[in-house]
Amino acid sequence: MKAEYVSTAHASGWIHFADGESFSEPAFQQAKNLGFIDIEAHIMARMSKTKKLPGFTASQAMLDMAFQPLTDKDLGLYVIVDSSTWVERVLKAGVRTVQLRIKDSGQSNLRGEIKTSIALAKKYGAQLFINDHWQMAIEEGAYGVHIGQEDMETLGKGGLQAISDKGCRLGISTHAYWEVCKALAIKPSYIACGPIHPTAAKAMPWIPQGNDNLAYWCSKLDVPVVAIAGMDAKRATEAAQCGAASVAVISAVTAARDPEAVIRELQAAIALGKTLPIWPVPLLAKPTLA
Repeated sequence: MKAEYVSTAHASGWIHFADGESFSEPAFQQAKNLGFIDIEAHIMARMSKTKKLPGFTASQAMLDMAFQPLTDKDLGLYVIVDSSTWVERVLKAGVRTVQLRIKDSGQSNLRGEIKTSIALAKKYGAQLFINDHWQMAIEEGAYGVHIGQEDMETLGKGGLQAISDKGCRLGISTHAYWEVCKALAIKPSYIACGPIHPTAAKAMPWIPQGNDNLAYWCSKLDVPVVAIAGMDAKRATEAAQCGAASVAVISAVTAARDPEAVIRELQAAIALGKTLPIWPVPLLAKPTLA
C-alpha cells in the first residue's frame, strides 16, 4: 500500500491507496461535473479503476491505526441519550446499543454519569458508547467511544492511540466521501452515515443522503454502518433493507409520549427490513456538501 499527500481547495491530507492504483484526470473532471468537491473528486479518480475507497487522513502516521471490532456487529436499534437515567430506561426496554451524549463538558456530575452508565451497560450486556468525553470514558473502562469528524483532528495520533490501547471500540460520524475515507484510514469499529433524512437534532451543512447513499455505503464498507437522522418506523425498515447494521435515533425515543412503545415499534421495523428485498445499490453516492 502507498500513501500520497494531496492538497485541494477543500481539504489536504494523505491518501492511502493500493499498489498499482493510478490517478485518472478524466475521472476527476467527471466527478467535478457531478458536483463533487475537489478532495472527493480526487478520491473518486483514485478509485475509478479499483472501485475501492482509499483511506484519507491529515496525518500519514494515523493510516496505520486500528480499533477493536464490535462484540456484536448487529447493533440493532441504537438510542442516543443524555443521562444515565435514560441509559437505564432504554436498556430496561430491550435496547442493547446506547450512546451517552452529554454535550456540556462542564457538567458537575459528568464523570458520575459516565461511570453509572458504564456499570448499567455491563449489567445488561449492552454496547455503550460515550460521545466525545474519551479520556473519562477510557479511565472508567468504557466499552466504546463515539467521535465526530472534527474530533479526529483534535485527538490526533496520541488521543486515538490511547483509545485503541485501552481496547476501547470507536465509532465515527461521516457525511460524505472524504469523511468516510478519513474514518476508514484509522479502521474504526463502526461508521455512522448521515444525515440519511432531514433532522432537527442539529444544524448541519449537509444534504440528506437518502436511502440510495446508505445502500451504497453499506455495500462498500467492511465495517458496520449505522444509519442516523430523521428515522421513524418506515425509514428504519428501509435502512435495514439498505444493509445498515443499526438505526440510530434520539428524539424519536426521548421525546416520545411512550418511549418503550416506540422502541418496540422501531425494533420490529428493523427486523422486518432484514426480511425484505435488498435496496438497489447505485454506482455512486450522490454529493452531500451543500
